[in-house]
Formats: sequence, structure tokens, C-alpha cells
Amino acid sequence: MTPTQRFLHARDFLLQHRLDYETAYRDYRAPQLEDFNWALDYFDQMARDNHAPALWVVEEDGSEQKISFADMAARSCQVAEYLRLCGVNRGDRVLLMLPNRVELWEIMLAAIKLGAVLVPTTMLVSGADLQDRLERGRVRHVIAQASEAHKFAHMPGSFTRIAVGGKPEGWRAFDDCRDVLSVFVPQGETRATDPLLLYFTSGTTAKPKLVLHSHQSYPVGHLSTMYWIGLQAGDVHWNISSPGWAKHAWSCFFAPWNAGATIFVYNYERFSSKAALDTIVRCGVTSLCAPPTVWRMMIQEDLGAWKPPLRELVGAGEPLNPEVIEQVEQAWGIRIRDGFGQSESTAQIGNPPGQPIKPGSMGRPLPGYRVTLLDIDGQPAGEGEISLGLDPAPLGLMLCYEGDEEKTANAMRAGHYHTGDTATVDGDGYYFYVGRNDDVFKSSDYRISPFELESVLIEHDDVLEAAIVPSPDPLRLSVPKAFITLRQGVAPSGEVAASIFAFARARLAPYKRIRRIEFRELPKTISGKIRRVELRREEAGRGGAPAPDAGLEYREEDFAGS
Repeated sequence: MTPTQRFLHARDFLLQHRLDYETAYRDYRAPQLEDFNWALDYFDQMARDNHAPALWVVEEDGSEQKISFADMAARSCQVAEYLRLCGVNRGDRVLLMLPNRVELWEIMLAAIKLGAVLVPTTMLVSGADLQDRLERGRVRHVIAQASEAHKFAHMPGSFTRIAVGGKPEGWRAFDDCRDVLSVFVPQGETRATDPLLLYFTSGTTAKPKLVLHSHQSYPVGHLSTMYWIGLQAGDVHWNISSPGWAKHAWSCFFAPWNAGATIFVYNYERFSSKAALDTIVRCGVTSLCAPPTVWRMMIQEDLGAWKPPLRELVGAGEPLNPEVIEQVEQAWGIRIRDGFGQSESTAQIGNPPGQPIKPGSMGRPLPGYRVTLLDIDGQPAGEGEISLGLDPAPLGLMLCYEGDEEKTANAMRAGHYHTGDTATVDGDGYYFYVGRNDDVFKSSDYRISPFELESVLIEHDDVLEAAIVPSPDPLRLSVPKAFITLRQGVAPSGEVAASIFAFARARLAPYKRIRRIEFRELPKTISGKIRRVELRREEAGRGGAPAPDAGLEYREEDFAGS
């Protein structure tokens, strides 16, 4: 079989067994590929004479663009030829800083065809963070939104500058590519293991790592993500995600196009649940993937007032709290299905469509992944670090941490890739998330999972977001402290704190009780994940002393008589 046929054989098997998890997991075999270029060998073949919409971008003012698969294939060939004329060659690093606009997808396909290495970068990055990406990413070319050109004005190094949406001084105009013939002839073969994507992780606990993916690990590996979401040809899939992060490539690029589905995008200045729900109904969105923050905003609305044509709902980025899942299911009769993966991989664990779902579980291993929980001694256990067997390594796993052999060797030690996340598994093979290894802590010699406590807090009517960290305590070593962001319109007060303490006390075992509460905005990474490490460091620095603003911190003993 040709590489294209091998890929399609694997994909079609998963589509055929979309609702038969046992067969899909047991019998799936990842395609064995030597030479493979996803954009040339799959996308262009699938797009030939295919006039179904590949990309549908809707703006807040109601304007929209629809690009067919056939047009996207032709336009990306034109862009590839233009980039070659600009000096972009196989193996060159290309930093891409764009919002969700049509050119983003054209450029990604074009870079794949060229064999260039993409360094997707969020538009929120600037200054030292941007310089770090340019230097550690060994970037030779920059393609950026014209409005962001000023960020590169004083950056050291020599790199090609191409602007989209304008022509700042000293930059080439991307629009010039429209004058180039849309005929592209690839130069040389693309090895399946050649580097393709370089992602900077979101850095919740440390400086961002550089995750290097190949022409097979993300393009082909995301067949597991396609299977988890449950995508099919003809679907209209909206993944609420910003460019620059791995999740955008997950289901704003590879997973839906692997299935032949339409990628849907709705651009907005500020997220509005009502506007999003209206758009889902008006545009016929059939599957939706959103981070927990968006889901928590959604349930503030009367969801039952909308009758969306949605078939699949999934959550990603961080684990979803049970309360959110229950409210959505009550309104629409559809359950949000959780899953687990990382920038370093595709979807590893998930609840695929049509399978029994256990409350609180992120699901079972997805096709192509062999998951083991390892204890502190590296032995299989019912609770431990989520680890992937490396004999053979799953196709969707990264090549390495770029420029850090020690970190790569540590993550790949003893025949397993170690995710750094802890979970439990039950007798039926369902996995339950506990937390990042760095986040789990001990109180009175009991192990505390921040996620478990946060899931309880988020059920309180006044709580929008919560983060649990250890607070130093002379008797118990540490006690659970909750940093809480209240819902709009709710002011911090002793009455609110007392209500939250009582609410949590009624739902948690005594050793898990939350002993301290501080009301504040939670620090987050630029990708929106809560930086518990920052809160933990701040709390440890106080040595258990109250917060400087006494009106924002409350302790359980303050309400001893209540």
C-alpha cells in the first residue's frame, strides 16, 4: 500500500468502529510510514474536486468566509510556492503569530508541504517571552499579523519578516502571494519522522518546554483525537481555542480534517455565551469542544432556551467539574465527554461516543495508546503517574523536548513516557484524574488532590473558579487553602466565606476539609490555565500568615461557633 492508503486504512477503521470501543481499541494498528507528508499525501488527495466547506470563519459583525477543500488545497500550494520564493526551505523554523483568520490554515498547510518546521505562537506573547521563542526555537522566518509587527522591532537576530493584513515598514506583504501561480512541486521526500511542529508548553509549573512533533506524531497521531471527539465527514466542528497552542492543532486542524469535517470558527472581541449559543444554532454546529472556563460561563445562561443541533460535546484543557457536566446534560440531553492529552501527545484517554460514562472519569485509553499508572517505585498501581509504554512508542508521542536531552531522558525513562499527571483507575479500566504531580500535597499525612476539592467548591452558587494549594500549618504540616474568584455581582464577605466553608464541610471527608479561603483573581498562564505553582509559592512565602489584605482571607476557626 502507498502511504496514503495506509493512512486511510487506519482512519477508515476508526470511523467504521466509531461506536464500538472494544473493537477499535483492540484491533487498531497505527499505519507504518516511512515517507509521509500529510498535506500532500492526504489532504490534497482528499480535497481533489471536493467542494464541501473545509473552513468556515464567522465574524462578530455577521460577515463570513467559507473555503472549500479544493480551494484550500490550491491556495496552500500557492502560499507554499510564495514562501519558497521568500527563502523558506525544508527544515527552516517559521514562527507563526496569527489570529483565527483564513491565512493561518493556508500557511500551516503550505509549511507542511514545504517541509518547514512551524513554531505556532500566541499573539499574547511579547518581550522576553517572544525573544525566548525566537532564540530557543532557532527561528529563521516570522509570519505575523501586521498589528503585531512592533513586537519584533528590536528583537536580535536575522529573520525573514512577512506580515498578514498589512505591510509595515521592513516587512513583506503576505498578499503578494496571490500573484504567484498555484503550482507547487515538492523538492525531495518528507520522512514521517522529520520535525514539523515546535510548541512551547504553557508553563503552569516551570519555564515553557519546547515540544517537538513530527510529520506523523500530530497529523497521523490525531486519529485518536478524531476518534475521541467522534467526528465524521460533513460535521461542522467548533473548537473554542486560540492559535499558538497545541490544542488549536488538535481540533482546529488535524482531527476535523482527518475526518473530512468542516472546521468552524467564530471570532469575537469578548466572549459572550449568548452570542456563542446563537451562533451554534444559526450555523448548525454539530460538535463543540471548549475549555472549562467557557463551559462555566455557558451554564450561567438558561441553556434550555436554545435548541442546538449539537451531537458531540467534549471538554479539554483542564478536567471538567461534575456540576458543569450535569447542568449541560439536563438542558440539552447531551453529556460533555472528558478526555486527557498533552502538548507532548495527542488524545491519550477519553470517553468516545456511545460508551458508558462514569461520573468524574476522563475515560479509557484511546486506540494507539497503552496506559499504565506507575507508583513512586515505577511499579504498576491503582493510583500513580499516567505513563505510556514505549515498546513500541505511540505514534502520537512527541519526538523530544528540543534542546534538553536530560529532560527528554527523564520523561522517557524505564520504558515509559511519564506524563507528570496522577490518576486512579478502577476495575473496569476507567481513569480518574487526581492532578499534576507537582500539585498533589499532604495534609496530616493524607494525600490531597486539588482537583477533587476544587470540583466541590465550583458547585457552590457563588464560586466561579477555585484553586487549592497547601498552606503551612504548625500542627498538620499543611492544610488545604482555597483561592476563589467569585461570580460577577458577588462581593467577598464573611457571610460568603462561612457559606462556602459549610458547603464544603458537608461534602468532604474531615481530612480533606478546606481550612482557609482567600478571595482574589487567579493567576493564569497566557493559555488560560491556572498557575497553582504561583499561588503555592506565594502561600509558602507567607509561612501560614494571613493575607496582607485581612478583608479577603478567612479561616475556618473564624467561624467556630457557626
